[in-house]
Amino acid sequence: MSRKPRPEVRDLLIERAAGMLARREPISLRSVVAGTDVSTMAVYTHFDGMPGLLGTVRQEGFTRLAARLSALTPSDDAVSDVAAAGAAYAESARQSPELYSLMFDGSLPLPDSEAADATFGHLIEAITRAVAAGRFDSSLDPVEFANEVWMFGHGACMLVANEVVTFEQAEPIVTSGLVRLYTAAGDEPAAATRSVEIGWKRGRS
Repeated sequence: MSRKPRPEVRDLLIERAAGMLARREPISLRSVVAGTDVSTMAVYTHFDGMPGLLGTVRQEGFTRLAARLSALTPSDDAVSDVAAAGAAYAESARQSPELYSLMFDGSLPLPDSEAADATFGHLIEAITRAVAAGRFDSSLDPVEFANEVWMFGHGACMLVANEVVTFEQAEPIVTSGLVRLYTAAGDEPAAATRSVEIGWKRGRS
């Protein structure tokens, strides 16, 4: 008789595997359940084995981030929406540092890229609206600018996730850097500052 998957066991295995991978500890069926009341069979019940667990660990970070971003409904201030998306990334790195780091570990499988694509697509969509609203230059390529914003923010997120700096140390540098990026993209400094302040709070809530 097969055992039914249990959400709490699934989450436990994901968190344990993420921690072991992030700390570069040897991981196996036995080690991932060691010290718990979960048997090795649970890895098959929930993930069809270790490859499935490893893929789910990477997928989980994107799934959680995509859910956080989807909860950010568009506002009438598209630049604040861009900032809110950045804050959502930062909050993911703060709350789940191990999962955040592993999202971008190319050595792990990624079973489904849909959630990963959705996270970047959210940023592109907000930037496109900022261009349409006249806040960013009409000549701006939303995809190129999304890459610039993402690479800037992602670097800070990885430093936080890997405990090189604290979130409190990174936050003011990131927000001031976003103001400069948005201003360089065509926004007015005062408007950019106001939008970053509003969007950052919203994305972290």
